Amino acid sequence: MTYQITLKTSGKQFTVNQDETLLEAALRQGINLPYGCKNGACGSCKAKVVEGQVTHGQHSESALSKADETTGGTLFCCAHPQSDLLIEAREVQGASDIAIRKMPCRVNVIDRPSSDVAILKLQLPAAERFQFLAGQYLEFLLKDGQRRAYSIANAPDQEGPLELHIRHLPGGLFTDFVFGTATPALKEKDILRFEGPMGSFFLREDSKKPIIFVAAGTGFAPIKSIIEQMQAKKIHRPIELYWGGRRPSDLYLDDLCKAWQNDIPNFRYVPVISDALVEDAWGGRTGFVHQAVMADHPNMKALQVYACGAPVMVNAAREDFSSKCDLPEEEFFADSFTSAADLVAN
Repeated sequence: MTYQITLKTSGKQFTVNQDETLLEAALRQGINLPYGCKNGACGSCKAKVVEGQVTHGQHSESALSKADETTGGTLFCCAHPQSDLLIEAREVQGASDIAIRKMPCRVNVIDRPSSDVAILKLQLPAAERFQFLAGQYLEFLLKDGQRRAYSIANAPDQEGPLELHIRHLPGGLFTDFVFGTATPALKEKDILRFEGPMGSFFLREDSKKPIIFVAAGTGFAPIKSIIEQMQAKKIHRPIELYWGGRRPSDLYLDDLCKAWQNDIPNFRYVPVISDALVEDAWGGRTGFVHQAVMADHPNMKALQVYACGAPVMVNAAREDFSSKCDLPEEEFFADSFTSAADLVAN
């Protein structure tokens, strides 16, 4: 059985097969809806069912609460229609012409800018050209059928390998492999396979609004890609980058950000540390990174925000910026870095 889905604003329609989620069906038919994790943890694909019924698969309560569901809230990535639907959702412009592909790559370089972060540089086949939008991610295809997603940290127009920033999560299926705490360990010249690009976290170039980037940990990676692409395309919108970590070592490319502040017009860098130790001798901003943004920008009506990192930061920023600082909901763009621990069944 198939169901017909209608988007209220544009009138576009697509069909959903019985074994598909709303998101899978929409992407298959060239309808670009916002999404991030694709596993019900981040809430980036939240929308509203105006008419019709859906059921939801496993998802996080923080992404979609019971109260949200009773008022028509839905998550595209884990929703299965039970009837034809009329849905209120914003469409994403800019990704429709880029094909999602499966490709091999060779591990060219493994750098360790800090004890728990690895920067992988992946060489693609010589005859291949991998297209993506700055801010998007790829998914490694693991031998047991599982996948692990990582944002691309370099700009699309840069020559050379793809760059990924990977934080070690002890016990993590892929990160233990990368950091050598599992056998076998990843090494240079190994071959991996991935699928991509994916995600709706990329710069909306039709806007001229000043931008606030909010990064936590390796959430810096896609923001780095966007900033470098803005430089390449000579997009001169005012930029403020707030990068948060527990300790100063978590800001593993701090020198690069300081260089941007010197080299990029209308660029401001604000590092924020939440749990510095005495030996860190930290003299900068302290506390939670999104609260530092709010302290500097109590009114965000005229701004555009791009936030990336752990779901707890992204969700807090989404809620507080809207409810306390008047940021328009449609001007908040996010990518949550979720793990299996972030997904809790209802």
